[in-house]
Amino acid sequence: MSVNVDGRKWVEGTVVERHQWAERLFSLRVEAAIEPFEAGQFGRLALVIGDELISRPYSFVNAPHEHPLDFYFIVIPDGALTPRLAALEPGDKVWVGRKGAGFFTLSQVPGGRDLWMLATGTALGPFLSILKTPEPWRRFEKIVLLHGVRTQAELAYADTIEGFRRSHPEQFQFFASVTREICPNAFQQRIPHAIESGTLEQVAGVELNPQHSQVMICGNPAMVKDTVALLKSKGFAENLRKQPGQITVERYW
Repeated sequence: MSVNVDGRKWVEGTVVERHQWAERLFSLRVEAAIEPFEAGQFGRLALVIGDELISRPYSFVNAPHEHPLDFYFIVIPDGALTPRLAALEPGDKVWVGRKGAGFFTLSQVPGGRDLWMLATGTALGPFLSILKTPEPWRRFEKIVLLHGVRTQAELAYADTIEGFRRSHPEQFQFFASVTREICPNAFQQRIPHAIESGTLEQVAGVELNPQHSQVMICGNPAMVKDTVALLKSKGFAENLRKQPGQITVERYW
């Protein structure tokens, strides 16, 4: 039985590269003629499996002006889609959502002096997309990116991050939090603990406060919940459309 794919929602893309970062972490780079999107938004990938089109949302790692499209994902061993995505080879076809979506973008973030970007796992993706555009560098004096992972092998896109550091040495800092093994030059504690202890501010040399800071948070639900609660206890407020604040959250799953 053939599946009728809606061309108003989907375009056929061609895989140009598959990269394996760690045992279950992959990037898939795809050439596809999608509509313009905003850095920080997510797209969708889909495959015809059996008699249906199975799709999932994945943030763009590439900036809107970059090609190919770049998607970073973790393989769910018993998942319907991700094991098949991870098995794709250059030249294989994959369906890509025609339009990006989501509001985890700098256009939704109020003004501030400093920008803090807090991510776990594959939620690093939207931050890299944003940092590849001119906007954050124009708007903020200091930018701190913190990536939380379990093992050192999961610290992906190191060359991209080092590129930001080289291009903006006085403006950008990157820190890693590795929780399940000892890793040189990384925090050995979860992101909320690094904030609560004051360690992150001390090492960064930047004060995290609601008067000067905007905080973007994306990652696993426990990290997001705990970090938001901690920041609220320090006087921060969630950024809502009708009531601007200092915490902008993408609830990744």
